[in-house]
Amino acid sequence: MAQIVVIDYGMGNLRSVAKAVEHVAPDQSVIISSDASEIANADRVVFPGQGAARDCMRELEDRELTQVVLNSAKEKPFLGICMGMQILLNHSEENEGIECLGLYAGNVRFFGNDLKGEQNEKLKIPHMGWNNVDQTIDHPLWQNIKNHSRFYFVHSYYMDPEDKSLVAATCDYGINFVSAIAKDNVFAVQCHPEKSAQDGLQLLKNFTLWNGD
Repeated sequence: MAQIVVIDYGMGNLRSVAKAVEHVAPDQSVIISSDASEIANADRVVFPGQGAARDCMRELEDRELTQVVLNSAKEKPFLGICMGMQILLNHSEENEGIECLGLYAGNVRFFGNDLKGEQNEKLKIPHMGWNNVDQTIDHPLWQNIKNHSRFYFVHSYYMDPEDKSLVAATCDYGINFVSAIAKDNVFAVQCHPEKSAQDGLQLLKNFTLWNGD
């Protein structure tokens, strides 16, 4: 039986993510783990997260999980969610600058306090709620999900990778920002698929069937 590990580093709504993955993959074993060997031996890895980049990096280092997360992102089907997407870059503007995992070059940027909508209305930060996701590439994880489908977001920062070929989807909230990236065996989303109704569950199901090709 294939095993999917949801990485536990003390942050994120781990139970919700694990329950959603269990729901769409009843024939696979889904566990929440902070054990480096279990993560290393998993067939697929989900890296969720929410909160601050500084806290996320500190928890990974304190739990000695930094290297196994990086190795997993290089070796097997890997799904990053929210903060689990952002810290794949090498730097975040949060807390006057945080060094992240550095898997990809780029910065995680603050939306700003003067974000305006189409009618020049002031937009609230964090960006919270449902928004349309515009798919920019064909990818196995978009299978059976219509373009411009709505997903649920909660974030004040957005990913700005140097390599624009990473971009798998964008979203509009005052600015057009990157809402998903894909490269080789890695797929990552800014939204929370576990909170995004049927389309979110479909994305998770697609991940459980994906071999990283």
